[in-house]
Amino acid sequence: MWSELFINIADSQIEKRPIPEAFKEFGGRSYVTNYLMALVMGGKMDPKCDPMGPQNPLIFCNGIFSGTAFSTDHRLSVGGKSPLTGTIKEASAGGTVAKYMADHGLRSVTVHGLPTDGKLKYIHILPDGSAVLEDAEEYRLMGNYAFGDAMRAKYGKNVAIASIGPAGERLCKAASIQVTEFGEGYPSRAAARGGIGALMGVKGIKALVIEKAEKVYKVEYANEELFKQSVAAINKLMHEKGSQSHYHKVGTISIIDGTARNGILPVHNFGGKMMYDAPEKVGAVPFMTNNAQRGGCNGKPCQPGCVVQCSNVYNDKDGNYLTSGFEYETVALFGPNCMITDLDQIARLDRMCDDIGLDTIEMGDAAAVAMESGKIEWGDGKAVEGLLNEVKEGTEFGLIMGNGCEAVGLALGCEHIPAVKHQSLSGYDPRNTKGTGITYAKSPQGADHTAACTVGFTSFGDYPRDTALYVSNKLQVAITFSDSMMCLFAFSQISSRLDLLLGMYVGLFGGEMDITRITIGLGVKVLLTEVKFNELAGFTTEDDRLPRFFYEEMHEGTGEVFDIGDIELDSVFRF
Repeated sequence: MWSELFINIADSQIEKRPIPEAFKEFGGRSYVTNYLMALVMGGKMDPKCDPMGPQNPLIFCNGIFSGTAFSTDHRLSVGGKSPLTGTIKEASAGGTVAKYMADHGLRSVTVHGLPTDGKLKYIHILPDGSAVLEDAEEYRLMGNYAFGDAMRAKYGKNVAIASIGPAGERLCKAASIQVTEFGEGYPSRAAARGGIGALMGVKGIKALVIEKAEKVYKVEYANEELFKQSVAAINKLMHEKGSQSHYHKVGTISIIDGTARNGILPVHNFGGKMMYDAPEKVGAVPFMTNNAQRGGCNGKPCQPGCVVQCSNVYNDKDGNYLTSGFEYETVALFGPNCMITDLDQIARLDRMCDDIGLDTIEMGDAAAVAMESGKIEWGDGKAVEGLLNEVKEGTEFGLIMGNGCEAVGLALGCEHIPAVKHQSLSGYDPRNTKGTGITYAKSPQGADHTAACTVGFTSFGDYPRDTALYVSNKLQVAITFSDSMMCLFAFSQISSRLDLLLGMYVGLFGGEMDITRITIGLGVKVLLTEVKFNELAGFTTEDDRLPRFFYEEMHEGTGEVFDIGDIELDSVFRF
């Protein structure tokens, strides 16, 4: 049976115990959602509670198939009530932590309560599976890169780390949790959205540090032969399709080449403008050219066992490491959205965010809002570096910046704040991808880039308006169960073979070969549970709306506005 490492941070007590029987078929997002609702139903958590208060737990967990031979099964989910949005929240990341947890037989590590001694600590899981809270005062306000180096010097290279930087310690609502990637251990995989790093910070936890298990936990199967047959077939399909995808050959930065042509790429603070030359400046061609000349690489796995391998390492002009996990969202929002066209400058901003522990999406949008407000000049990447350093140092404006795009816009009086439920939009303009705009509006977790982006399903175009609602609904359900078991990019390669996923599920847990166990049990039910949590927390349909300027201001390149009405939006989750 999988175990939970239960930590009461108020009295520094740690207990390892079996997960509840009712949770045995959950993992990732489904585990986070059901864990939180179980606390609500048990009277231990008020959905209206302060996200930074003692009732809100911090939950680390791995996916349903963690510990098996399934490729991309070792994705980490981190959840709780979001400090940024006030909604239920699950943020995910690749890297090594979920695999190390699985090897120790841990489905989850949960932290409850608030510290009483004011001391900074880190959770240390030893090779024998025992866990202790270690003093982290000497690492206070240390960046994630230096902290990772310190842990490897102390415990050796076989260590997995999820840590917060200065932003999380300063309780910034845009703070991320950075996870070490597979390979060199750079802290470049981010559980970024929703300010989940601030939740870790308020609990006085600098990091979760896991040493390699000396005895690897053996997963129990209801029908191991069925599981082996199903997983072999699905891994083969994933490899065949994934190795031919643009994600593997280039990486997610290749998405810019499509979104720029169709007016989907955000430009000038979602200003409805076109940047036709974005691909030549910050897209696949300059990225691949620089990597080839500088000794960088792409086609790299961010987690053990991944066959899609969409990650990368990006070096500077002298051939020295600059950043890794350099992704589309970061490039789009620090790049064209801020009118910055220097790829190296954007890479430096990415590295700074990873080190300070900040969501690059939230920071890219916040920087664009600062530019539109006149605080800094359009396209001035050095000025953005200055703003990020202010977050690191905890200046007055730095703490505003660290609270995200909406906080910056309100402080500076900006009329164009691209945020829903207090969380900024990811790298797709909803006027020209209306299915994605519907997802931004309706997702229980705010304007999240992983919730159900409809871009790419019709060659970087979008579905017609009359089917956009249907597509957003179906994709939100699909992504909800994908987030419970695997990487989204891998899921996009094998989504036509849900029968194989079902075979794995039945092989692991037993029971009937009924596809609704995945689609309804891990999709619809989890999604509706999240909606219910938010309702109990005080959210209404009025919160499920995009900013007015998307409805009122036409995109200059296409003449489109976001024209999905309130009645239509309110029908999305009427299953």
